[in-house]
Amino acid sequence: MRVVVQRVSEASVTIENVIKSKIGIGFVVLLGITSEDTEEDIEWLTSKICGLRVFGDAEGLMNESILDKNGEILLISQFTLFASTRKGNRPSFIKAAKPDQAIPLYEKFIGELSKKLQRQVQTGEFGADMKVALVNDGPVTISIDSKNKE
Repeated sequence: MRVVVQRVSEASVTIENVIKSKIGIGFVVLLGITSEDTEEDIEWLTSKICGLRVFGDAEGLMNESILDKNGEILLISQFTLFASTRKGNRPSFIKAAKPDQAIPLYEKFIGELSKKLQRQVQTGEFGADMKVALVNDGPVTISIDSKNKE
């Protein structure tokens, strides 16, 4: 699994001209899933996301987590995080998990992240054409891959 975490002051996702979800201070998390991913990847990544100390403390240093800030999360499925551009100019998405495998893992990710965040994670819609709007605060953008734990 691979995530791109963006610290935001606000964000929303719109599907077919209707705002599906909206958050204030927190994270937009783009999630890519491969056929090799397991529940162990979910456990590790959700813990890592909730523990990231990228919010300012009283001195303005990045020392506080999303839990410390009582922040929100907008989670968006993003199979393109596993695009391969090794050959030619048209990306290949062969490493991305197919929907029958990815959807159950995506739903477990939502549940586990909501549990650790102690509030419901907001989402897009798996497989939909989404318009994601955000104000990246910092900017702070961090990429994490569960296969690169060391």
